[in-house]
Amino acid sequence: MMLRFNSLEGRIVTLFLVLIVAVQAIGLVVIEQGINANARSSIATELVNGEKVFRKLMEQNAQKQRFSAQVLARDTAFVQAIGNGDEDDRATIASALVNSGRRARADLTMLIDGERRVTVENGIVKNGSLEKLVLGLLDQAEQNDGASAVAIVDQRPVQVVIMPVKAPVTIAWVVMGFVLDRQLVLDMRQLSQLEVAIFTRQPDGPWTPFESTLPAAAMPAVARALQALPENLARPFDLDAGGIRYSARLLPLGLEGGRHADVVLARSIDDATAEYTSLQRTLMILTIVATLVACGVAVITAMRIAQPLRHLAGTARRMELGDYDGRIDLARKDEIGALAKAFAGMRDGIAKREQEIRRLAYWDSLTDLPNRAQFVLQLGEALAEARQREHVVFVLMMDLDRFKHVNDVMGHAFGDVLLQKVAERLRALLGETQPQACLARLGGDEFVVLLPASSIDHAHKVAAGILRALEAPLSLEDQTVDIGAGLGMAAFPINGADPESLLSMAEVAMYAAKQRNDGAVAYDAAMDKSSAKSLSLLTELRNAIERNEFRLHVQPKIRLDTGEVVGVESLVRWAHPERGNVFPDEFIPFAEQTGFIRVLTRWVLDQSGALCSQLQRQGIHLKISVNLSTRDLLDQDLPAKFRDILTRHQLAAGSFCLEITESAIMDDPVRAQQTLERLHAMGVDLSIDDFGTGYSSLAYLKRLPVDELKIDKSFVLNMENDIGDTKIVRSTIDLGHNMGLRVVAEGIESEAVWRLLAALGCDQGQGYFMSRPIAADKLVGWIAAWTPPARSALPYSDTVGSA
Repeated sequence: MMLRFNSLEGRIVTLFLVLIVAVQAIGLVVIEQGINANARSSIATELVNGEKVFRKLMEQNAQKQRFSAQVLARDTAFVQAIGNGDEDDRATIASALVNSGRRARADLTMLIDGERRVTVENGIVKNGSLEKLVLGLLDQAEQNDGASAVAIVDQRPVQVVIMPVKAPVTIAWVVMGFVLDRQLVLDMRQLSQLEVAIFTRQPDGPWTPFESTLPAAAMPAVARALQALPENLARPFDLDAGGIRYSARLLPLGLEGGRHADVVLARSIDDATAEYTSLQRTLMILTIVATLVACGVAVITAMRIAQPLRHLAGTARRMELGDYDGRIDLARKDEIGALAKAFAGMRDGIAKREQEIRRLAYWDSLTDLPNRAQFVLQLGEALAEARQREHVVFVLMMDLDRFKHVNDVMGHAFGDVLLQKVAERLRALLGETQPQACLARLGGDEFVVLLPASSIDHAHKVAAGILRALEAPLSLEDQTVDIGAGLGMAAFPINGADPESLLSMAEVAMYAAKQRNDGAVAYDAAMDKSSAKSLSLLTELRNAIERNEFRLHVQPKIRLDTGEVVGVESLVRWAHPERGNVFPDEFIPFAEQTGFIRVLTRWVLDQSGALCSQLQRQGIHLKISVNLSTRDLLDQDLPAKFRDILTRHQLAAGSFCLEITESAIMDDPVRAQQTLERLHAMGVDLSIDDFGTGYSSLAYLKRLPVDELKIDKSFVLNMENDIGDTKIVRSTIDLGHNMGLRVVAEGIESEAVWRLLAALGCDQGQGYFMSRPIAADKLVGWIAAWTPPARSALPYSDTVGSA
């Protein structure tokens, strides 16, 4: 059976093999490292022992040589000859030295008299440094009855022994020198199995081989390796001699006048590890056999594991196709059998849950009516049948009135019960009159009815019955609830040809019915044009912010008594790339309706902050007025956003005056007052805009933290011709002043109105007489060119009376 690598069997076999090979490889590496470590440790021990053996061998040689010198030093005739000190005895002494040296195989003999002068010497040429070494050892030889050292004579290491000649006091010293010959290194090789090499070195010169058990061809390489070593190296080091790796140790033999004599003890690393070669070969064979056995076991194990899993995978594929009846083998008692049993239980559970999920996916759990997905399927089937039989199909969509208010006041649990009651009432109504109709709940408080094979008159009749049924009060938990609904209709093939289109058109008609409050409304294409236009306008507004199409304009605010420019009101204009300049009346109401006004207000505040900061840098200090909408007041984050703008432009809150209409306050007085109090606490001025046109209570006005009243222009425009407007304006000014507020009049379009307002005590004003709204970048030039009218010479009473 061929195993594929990406199959489970292949992966199990691969895993087994990888693990076995990895374990064996790691074992071999560890064993190899252990062998090397043991070999190194053994070699290090051999080198330490070899150093001891070599020094012992040198000591034995020295002892043997001292014995030869001692025989001569204690010879009676030799001692008498030295003691007489005659010239005739000098030849006797020299002959005795030569004969003794020949018998001892000494390469050098020397006699030093009591005055520590060399009187007789024979053998190796006299060497000044040798003589100095010998003289330095005389005291040691006298004290210890002999001394020895290694000297370097003619670049050859020489073991020198010194024995005192006593009669009974020391009268001379006998010196014998023995060159360290090849026999020494051979003896050392035989005793320790180590390779031995003796080197000498002149001061700062190269290492010169003297005697060695290593091949002669390898000696230059050893000399170069020694040349690279640091001075006085005490630890073992590796060297390569003739292609053979050695671990070596360097022992100093003697130092004379800067000249070295050293011995190298070396042990072949390959020879030390050779005894482990058979063990490594055995381990490799065992590794191969274990790998083959593991491969066979892995294949058998993988097949036993994978075959039942393959069977379960086939069952899963059938379950994927919706077949839950496949047989599963439950006979095994191991973990695979437990998995099979769990799989069978899972299959049965999935089958049950799928039925429940299907029910939840297509049925509303609250009302037990079809939901939107099920209704779309039913509508699609009805449309397919209608196409064949050329029938008309109607979709009636309704949305309950005041349901959100019921939820807010009575709670969601009460609202859920209300929806159930509505569903029961509609089901009962349609069951009695329209058994073929399909009722569904689309979500929230929206219901929809499908009328197959219907007509326009019949659809209107059914819609009227539904509306009457919903207008009847509902009694719930000792509460009587009046609801009602808005109902829209769409028809196939008159309005749309697919389920989603019909639902969308019925929804458009339903919202039109809620606005008209005039019974059921059938879909008309004109309704959708308005919706499309609104959607397009919202998209264009969003793009206008991103493309920087909005422009900031300002209208100056003037003190009426002095003519001084004290502030400006910020206004927004839209420079549309296709429509040209779009005035606020065309897009502000829609922005408020859709909530885009919050984005627009923040843009105006930010641009106004930038303008105010620019003016202050030029020494012009004006208070900037910005209008806030209802949605702005209900935004609890407005104070934080305003603070960010002040911080970014480094402005004080007192540089702004925020204007609020009375109607905006009255939409939600509590939340509006909370927002205004937070703004006022920051130090910003607050103004009631269009005062006198709303329906607010003076009690609210008394509690609001405002600083300014703006008289609506509808009372100001015709003041000079209408005594009633004048009275209203005068009363408003008095009211504002009595409450400690600043009073501003808007809509001043003539000098006469200016003078009349000034006479009535109005503080500030704005209007076309002073300036129309101008682009923000032209404000500085306008201020420079502004000239107020001359003060009126009429007294206050005369001015008012003439009005």
